[in-house]
Amino acid sequence: MTTTTPPVIAVLGATGLVGRAIIEFLAARKVPVKRLVPLASKRSVGQTIPFNEEALAVVEATPEAFDGVDLVLASAGGAISEQLVPEAVKRGAVVIDNSSFYRMYDSVPLVVAGVNDKALDEHAGIIANPNCSTAQLMPVLGTLAKAQGIKRVMVSTYQSVSGSGKEGLDGLRQSTADFLKDDEGKGDTVAPFQRPIAGNLIPHIDVFCDDDEVKDYTKEEVKLIRETRKILGLPHLKIAATAVRVPVMVGHSESVTIDLERPCTPAKVAKLLKDTPDVVVAERREDYHTPREIAGTDPVYVSRIRRDTSNPAHGIQLWVVADNLRIGAALNAVRLAELVIAKNLCTVPEHHVFNPKPAPEPVVEEDTSTETEVEPAADEPAKRVLSLNADEAEGLAKPPNLDDEDEETEGSTTDAPTPVEEKANV
Repeated sequence: MTTTTPPVIAVLGATGLVGRAIIEFLAARKVPVKRLVPLASKRSVGQTIPFNEEALAVVEATPEAFDGVDLVLASAGGAISEQLVPEAVKRGAVVIDNSSFYRMYDSVPLVVAGVNDKALDEHAGIIANPNCSTAQLMPVLGTLAKAQGIKRVMVSTYQSVSGSGKEGLDGLRQSTADFLKDDEGKGDTVAPFQRPIAGNLIPHIDVFCDDDEVKDYTKEEVKLIRETRKILGLPHLKIAATAVRVPVMVGHSESVTIDLERPCTPAKVAKLLKDTPDVVVAERREDYHTPREIAGTDPVYVSRIRRDTSNPAHGIQLWVVADNLRIGAALNAVRLAELVIAKNLCTVPEHHVFNPKPAPEPVVEEDTSTETEVEPAADEPAKRVLSLNADEAEGLAKPPNLDDEDEETEGSTTDAPTPVEEKANV
């Protein structure tokens, strides 16, 4: 694809919450598109998706559906991405993937638009979109890391049910109806959460981990920890997280404590963040933001900026709120697509992530000794650059244990793959 030719774009998971939002953003932001291909499961074939005053027929998500596609925006969950992303890349399409499946591979850039855009230049066919709670925190931490340096981060997230997709929204509605009928909670709907969500807080999103390093953390909390380190380029950043599901329809909130390397005042932090694109800072302490009032808007909202009384010279506490379906998923994916198109990166390199470049032959120096040279065994396998070929992926550099299960939406209680259109991953 040349710089003057708009790309053919496919949206994988087009009938889901995030997929539909992606398509709406592509239209609203006037992203150049030669042709849009909405992809979903076989049972969605026959549906139509509105785009630029057209009704586009949903196409079944098969490997052949990626023929002729330049750019894929995928939001169908880890199990689907594992199956279909390699097929898209092998057919020449660059993939912006919203699932967690590829996020922690060294060869896959994990990017929040406006924070670490330069990482896009090194893509090898796949670009990963971070988890929702990570995405809304990065503009804040990215700015402060550059200006003041960061030593330590403590974050508690309060995540809406839309992070579990349509199932989560339906679950809150039903649970609330049950709760209002019987405030003792008898017979209260639990699915898709671990406990009834109405009138409740659940400190359990996704599965618990057993690795020594992160034992008893949930996978959602570990995502935030590891993704933050990768995006900021701070592999040894001290960071801990607690993720809580709350009975809110849309919008994630975060209580954040940051230890800065250099002394800083709340006023300076507010000024730095006001100058950060797509961040809105409350002017007065009474003007704090809540998820209900910011739902449906694009910025990251910051309020309650104050000194940490336990570390007054270097510590800052603040409150961060954003619409998880937008900045946490669809909007960041579309912003990444805009950057990829603008940078003319909508081409899969010859040696992409599923077709790695062979390691160079070793340079053999002339041997001036009188000793007999020992030849390597004839059947010794040649060393290769990391490949994510589906036949080889098992046992290669996957994040230890954390992404071995099929990715579900946040806090799902089932390990079974979900149909393409029902995934949210936000």
